[in-house]
Amino acid sequence: MPRDKSLTHAKVLDAAKRIFLEKGYEQASIREIAAAAGITSAGLYRHCSDKEDLFEQVVEPAIKALQEWVTQHIRQSYERMENREYQGIGSQSEIEMIRKVALPYREEFRLLLLKSGGTKHEHFLQDMVETHETKMWEGLRNIAAYGYQVKEVSREELHILISAYITALFEPIIRDYPEEKVEHYLDTVEAFFMPGWHELLGV
Repeated sequence: MPRDKSLTHAKVLDAAKRIFLEKGYEQASIREIAAAAGITSAGLYRHCSDKEDLFEQVVEPAIKALQEWVTQHIRQSYERMENREYQGIGSQSEIEMIRKVALPYREEFRLLLLKSGGTKHEHFLQDMVETHETKMWEGLRNIAAYGYQVKEVSREELHILISAYITALFEPIIRDYPEEKVEHYLDTVEAFFMPGWHELLGV
């Protein structure tokens, strides 16, 4: 690919991110994004099939990083269980997910959380809660199967608590706090939730 085309594509994605953050997906227009990138609307369509495809290209790196973190987190948890080294759910919690994934992709996650109405990601936070609920429910069954003591908890209780936990974790991103404040509030969330998880689940 010619170098100038690569540079233009990067400019298009940067412009799209800025316009989507400013106006949201539904209110942003292809014309505005093209103007912000310094190209024509026709030229913009060389980089995307439509507006939703462009939004998807902007947020894709963040979603991919999140999926990779979750996959690695689950794999490492099972490895620790198999090696009898499992130290409980706090040994690599979702707080690390915020530090290692959400903060490096802060703007992309703000798009997903606040500006994605009209796209397949418009219920991003709720979808994430449901995904984590399912994975933790399965994980608790597997932890017990490995011989660890796990207290009984209902699926409904788990949903309520995960919803509160995930929402709290992303709140500093939603409110766009500076990084030092984000770190402080993550420490607060950790101090509040981790003892509760251990008390409730016994792991």
